[in-house]
Amino acid sequence: MWQEVIIFVAVGFTAQLVDGAIGMAYKIIALSLLTTSGMCPLVASAGIHVAATFTTAASGLAHWRLGNLDPILVRRLILPGMIGGILGALALTIISGAAIRPLVGLYLAALGVFILSKTFNGLKLTRKALRSVEPIGFAGGLFDSFGGGWGAIVTPTLIGAGVPSRTAIGSVNGAEFFVTATIAAMLVPAIEVTMMPAVIGLLAGGLVAAPLAALATRYIPGRALTTAVGCVVIVLGVYNLFQPLLERLGL
Repeated sequence: MWQEVIIFVAVGFTAQLVDGAIGMAYKIIALSLLTTSGMCPLVASAGIHVAATFTTAASGLAHWRLGNLDPILVRRLILPGMIGGILGALALTIISGAAIRPLVGLYLAALGVFILSKTFNGLKLTRKALRSVEPIGFAGGLFDSFGGGWGAIVTPTLIGAGVPSRTAIGSVNGAEFFVTATIAAMLVPAIEVTMMPAVIGLLAGGLVAAPLAALATRYIPGRALTTAVGCVVIVLGVYNLFQPLLERLGL
């Protein structure tokens, strides 16, 4: 059992370090590992969200203390994200998240290319009036229920709309706790005793990494952060786009 816990500690640490620093990928990395090992997506998502409730709280607090987040933006994301999370959790008991992943993958890949093209062409991501924050939060919460889409959807969309990368990452992490806790409360009955080593390991590793990731966001140059977000979003997009095919091939 303890050998499994140590493995999941390493996974939780790595996933939270990436997620806390660039605002995405914790749940996607964890879900990929658990489902690959044969765990049901519903059960895996439940365990991940329980662990992430604590890691997102630590991450949000660290970003707040370092001044990485915009309180108004956080408030605008919380409620629609929670509503999307509730509806997504209910839908997860009926349908599989695999049905919508290709569409999400296409969106993410295109958005990542857009962000990188703006960055490398020396064009500023001009901040627009963020009238669409609430729908973005809703979409992020909805897909997050299927195993990890909050940061992948919300962070790059905000950056693409011109929000400074540090502010977007910090604000998304700050709002994520409320969304994750809501989804965890909906899915907690699905948790099985056999997955407790995974929950404990992901939780422990994530708690250690959370403050380190917030520090990285605070001091890494904005252009480097934006480039990292663009690259990771493209990878996640391609992964979601081709995941159903890979599963059919047994890869």
